[in-house]
Amino acid sequence: MRVPCRHNMSLSPLAQVKGIEVHRGLSKVLEGVSVNLGAGEVVSVMGDNGSGKTTLIEAFAGILPLRSGEVIWHEGDESILVRDSDGRRNPPPPMGLTLQRGGICGDETVSERLAVSLSVAGISSREEQLLELLGHWGIRHRSKDRVAHLSGGLRRRLSILCGLAPAALSQTPRVILLDEPSEGLDDSAKQTLKGWIRALSSMNHGILVATHDKELSSCADRILTIEDKILSETPGESYGETSELPGIGQSSEQSTIASLIRWSMRMELRNPIETVGRATPAIVAILLSYALMMDYDLQSHDSRLLAALVLAPAFIAAISSPALVSRLSESDCGRWWDAVAGPMARPAFSISGASILLPIPVTYLSWFVLSGSVDDQVSSEVMAWLWIPALAMMDLAIASTALHLLVSDLSRSSAAPAPLLLVVMVWPFLELTDALSSIIDNGMTWGLSIHEPLVTCIVASLISALVWLSAVMIPDY
Repeated sequence: MRVPCRHNMSLSPLAQVKGIEVHRGLSKVLEGVSVNLGAGEVVSVMGDNGSGKTTLIEAFAGILPLRSGEVIWHEGDESILVRDSDGRRNPPPPMGLTLQRGGICGDETVSERLAVSLSVAGISSREEQLLELLGHWGIRHRSKDRVAHLSGGLRRRLSILCGLAPAALSQTPRVILLDEPSEGLDDSAKQTLKGWIRALSSMNHGILVATHDKELSSCADRILTIEDKILSETPGESYGETSELPGIGQSSEQSTIASLIRWSMRMELRNPIETVGRATPAIVAILLSYALMMDYDLQSHDSRLLAALVLAPAFIAAISSPALVSRLSESDCGRWWDAVAGPMARPAFSISGASILLPIPVTYLSWFVLSGSVDDQVSSEVMAWLWIPALAMMDLAIASTALHLLVSDLSRSSAAPAPLLLVVMVWPFLELTDALSSIIDNGMTWGLSIHEPLVTCIVASLISALVWLSAVMIPDY
């Protein structure tokens, strides 16, 4: 059926960009652009390749830094500053988002990915409901398969469904951002997409679509065209058949950050390349240290070398690049999380992706292998308190992961000198070496002077905390 075109001025705004200027590298892509997205409105963004369609979608999502202007979303009577040119940023209200590259990690299963998209939008899902949604898009039979095993077309169907479902199951008007959704779809899936867009519009959700597809733009209320950084607007045909959508879902109390951490842990348990990747160089370091210590006499030498060699494997495991960085770079998965979680994404990932399990067992294994020439009484004393410097190594691991994530967020992360940034982590490592050396020489003491083991470990943790805070607080300019 044909739905009459509505004028934006009469609609309640859901999201706005005001006077934004966005650069990609040295190129200015958008300048002085202002766009409103109203409740129940479908807005199509068209233009040549590189004109700024994707940039506008990602600016609405709060992903991109702004040279000027601001992005404001509305939730009920509340206005939320999502991003501005001064670096201020807040997470947007629950939304639907489909990025041009999908934003999906290949280790996820189809049903898991849909469930995550709903949970970050504050909607709890039952298996029957997930299967019903997948059935609408012809991928129910692949619900248990990993996304990496899907064809390009089915993967695109899933990414579009994950962008539409948070609105389809919500009674509250929500924003849906779709970047080139019809690319890679067959004719049947395109018709499904158009039907869902019109149906969601009738439920007062606001939909912004970047596309080259004139057929898809036919169901828009307004068409924005970007040409030479200038935005022009024409009325749309607002034409298309509506589809029947599934029932409303139940609200969930789970926060976006909780969903993020659970997702990160689930991906690692399914494919433990993080633990294996970090443990392997640590074990190699233990064996090399053992070769160095074979002729070492602790009776005639300072214990500092032994302490350094004992802690070195855990240090290597702590500063190694986490597998999480690779997962987040896959198909813009990290950018999707950055959009839905806002500025808390990097702090949360720095903790969930850090090597917090390995430092204690690796340090004890290293001591067991390297302490052959140590007196039994000294060894027993050290074994009783070795967990303290090993525990502080966890803080070092979290700070190192934050540095890796900071570098990966840069526009040319492969060209950034990440190893040079990690040099700063040598300082807390040396503090922990002093602490362990003191325990070896004098046993565990509980004084409050600067050279006491406990105080030295606390200093190391504070240094790591400052590095972590700096890494997570630096805006992604």
